[in-house]
Amino acid sequence: MEFRTKIPIQQAEPKIDYESKLFLIGSCFVENIGKKLDFYKLQNLQNPFGILFHPLAIARFFHKLNEDTLYTEKDIFQHQERWHCFYAHSSLSDPEAEVLLKNLNSALKNARKFLQQSSHLVITLGTAWSYFYLEREQSVANCHKIPQKSFRKELQSTEEIQRALNEILKDLTQINSDVEVIFTVSPVRHIKDGFIENQRSKAHLISAVHSICEKNDNIHYFPSYELMMDELRDYRFYAEDMLHPSQTAIDYIWNRFKEAWFSEDSFAILNEVENIQKGLSHRPFNPNSEAHSRFSDKLKSQISALQKRVPRLDF
Repeated sequence: MEFRTKIPIQQAEPKIDYESKLFLIGSCFVENIGKKLDFYKLQNLQNPFGILFHPLAIARFFHKLNEDTLYTEKDIFQHQERWHCFYAHSSLSDPEAEVLLKNLNSALKNARKFLQQSSHLVITLGTAWSYFYLEREQSVANCHKIPQKSFRKELQSTEEIQRALNEILKDLTQINSDVEVIFTVSPVRHIKDGFIENQRSKAHLISAVHSICEKNDNIHYFPSYELMMDELRDYRFYAEDMLHPSQTAIDYIWNRFKEAWFSEDSFAILNEVENIQKGLSHRPFNPNSEAHSRFSDKLKSQISALQKRVPRLDF
């Protein structure tokens, strides 16, 4: 007989619905949940500076938002014929310094505006291991393929992570004191750090987050890491690299998140959006047939009816 532990998930108000705005930041697991939000047409903004894995990088991002200052040439550098910023992912890097600065500052401006209007903030922590650039003695969000000898690798202590998370909350009170904060730890294993080192890292993150949650009523924890490790404790639920969750695992964790954090009124709309999305992705054998014409008319009618109830939906 199969035994499966059902992890209790903290629930709180306000719930997420189609009026909500979700700001997501952190490790690559953000992209998995973000794709779900995009599919269901929920208002969201994901990782304006690209993937950020560790708490120090995320804390620096929110501090920059709170400062409301722009990036300048002193904040970027050139390496291998491209311009980079240590505070952003390499996806923002560019051969032209002016383009990089424009993209950084545009992303910063849009992120601040969206966060000011957000109802929920989801922060996903990936690792407690950080890299310090020796020349400037500063923690970086991304090494941009600079030789490893230029950095010092450190495992942040639980106390250091707590301080970083508290700094985030402090900056949030200045930007949007009403936003509901949901912390989660990414289930993606950072095996490049080592098997034991990965477990130490996750343990530090989990311990620090729970310490923060216990002291703040509007700070919550969603156990994505625990769901992967305990409810889905089988390699069937991993992708081919055996490190990232498979699509089945992502769907399962998404459904657990939805059950805990979405309002009951939103479930019907979620189902309608899903049916419409499936209809839009349908590829007919004969596009000119009468049957497909009836199918298209019915789909347009469904979209029109839903848009009357939720005008901002755009298919």
